[in-house]
Amino acid sequence: MAVTGISANRLELLSIADAVAREKNIDREIVIDAIEEAIQKGAKSRYGAHHDIRAKIDHKTGELSLTRHTTIVADDWEPEDELEEFNDSAMVRLRDALKRDPEAEIGKEYIEVLPPFEFGRVQTQMARQVVTGKVREAERANQYEEFKDRVGEIVNGTVKRVEYGNTIVDLGRGEGIMRRDQSIPREVFNVGDRVRTYIYDVRPEAKGPQVMLSRAHPGFMAKLFSQEVPEVYDGVIEIRAAARDAGSRAKMAVLSNDSSIDPVGACVGMRGSRVQAVVAELQGEKIDIIPWVDDEPTFIVNALAPAEVSKVVLDEDADRVEVVVPDDQLSLAIGRRGQNVRLASQLTGWQIDIITEAQDSERRQKEFAERTGLFQEALDVDETIAQLLVTEGFATVEDLAYVEAYEVAEIEGFDEDTAEELQTRAREFLERQATELDNKRKALGVEDGVLEIEGVTPQMAVALGEGGVKTIEDLADLATDEIRGGHEIRGGERVKLAGVLESFNLSQEAAELLILRARVAAGWIDASELPQPEPEPEPEFEDVEGEDAFAREYDDAEGEVEAVEPEGDTDEPQDA
Repeated sequence: MAVTGISANRLELLSIADAVAREKNIDREIVIDAIEEAIQKGAKSRYGAHHDIRAKIDHKTGELSLTRHTTIVADDWEPEDELEEFNDSAMVRLRDALKRDPEAEIGKEYIEVLPPFEFGRVQTQMARQVVTGKVREAERANQYEEFKDRVGEIVNGTVKRVEYGNTIVDLGRGEGIMRRDQSIPREVFNVGDRVRTYIYDVRPEAKGPQVMLSRAHPGFMAKLFSQEVPEVYDGVIEIRAAARDAGSRAKMAVLSNDSSIDPVGACVGMRGSRVQAVVAELQGEKIDIIPWVDDEPTFIVNALAPAEVSKVVLDEDADRVEVVVPDDQLSLAIGRRGQNVRLASQLTGWQIDIITEAQDSERRQKEFAERTGLFQEALDVDETIAQLLVTEGFATVEDLAYVEAYEVAEIEGFDEDTAEELQTRAREFLERQATELDNKRKALGVEDGVLEIEGVTPQMAVALGEGGVKTIEDLADLATDEIRGGHEIRGGERVKLAGVLESFNLSQEAAELLILRARVAAGWIDASELPQPEPEPEPEFEDVEGEDAFAREYDDAEGEVEAVEPEGDTDEPQDA
């Protein structure tokens, strides 16, 4: 762009600004501001970079004014940082200004109108770069504003190019990228193909906003159902969770807000018409649609369909669930390459461990034998009495020692004298054990203060000593992985690291709390920094009816919830 005179090019400037704004779909004011900055830089290269030169274009007439500004500063003016210095081309001290202007004051500006000048080759190139850069920035900002609120939408586009497995899609007012891992396996696109994709993220990066597209995201499947099923679009049916193994299989949990509408049937459609439309878009992906229920054991059972489930045991502290299935259902529950259990785990948010009834029976027999042997040794009783205690639900010697005496006396074949004798022996055993543990702790050099920390048992104190943790400061300096165990990468391989208290199966929260309490005891932090326990909610009791109901058994010793499926038919997911 060459400027030979101010007035001669005023209409041309506005025409250029209008044309660029229309072509790039950006605000006309942004283009005019960019031209002003370009002219201003060109003028500085002509008159000197230290001058405070400003260019202004009238947005209505296109008239361009070019002015040089000089500002009055205090006599003792000092730069605010090391990079700044007094600029005698744009500043004048008050004492010098008063020599020429009796009305001079700090902050006053002297404005000098500069004459028109011609842009040389250097100024033209500089102006082009400034305008191009500003327009590109405006385009990027426009694109980000266009797509930032469209995350979670399905968009139609045209394949622009394919690079190293990544597909660049033209979305009309911008571009999106679908990375290889976000496309459906074995799906090939060519330049010019029309494609439907799902916006799962928009990132404002330095090189421009990145619109991240996907056809493998679970949200893509959910949105397709929203387009195919009017009840989902209207909100009558909610898609509460979805999990996908793109191109192979998917699971989706649905809930109806209208009791008269079957959510599974509505999503499947007459003769499967609705679900088949989605399956066709997903390249034949098999979709299991299951009913969502608030009862977690029931939901887990539904999620594992078509496999039958005998029992579900929840460990809420560790977010794990153990599922027992008949021996002939194991392969079906796990699925090909673990697909069924993996998708069920993603859908429910629980880590699912599957065992067979035979394995469960074998484990229970082993636990029964171990507990029987424990009672025989600790109480010096015969096998029959020990088995009776285990059968009645006593898992540890502590359970027997501190329970109410009548609970022991009520066992068939026992009386009050027998109960008293057994509890006495149990307490004596625990005292001997505590003395042995304390002596061992002292022999290992573990100080008394470690045992006084809330949550540290004598057994833990011994384990800490064997792991080299002997003082409060040693415990306070540990990380959670050093307590619970973890993994690290060594030489490109994942290596297991043992934790000093790994055998105690502490949760992440319990390990963190133990470390924080040690830091309080060591004086490193204040007790107020400890997490405060939430008040326990009032227990709610409600009658559970229907064929999906489950009876829960609470085991305080194990900290688990066991859910037993009732007899009768259960709803199985319909699958397309």
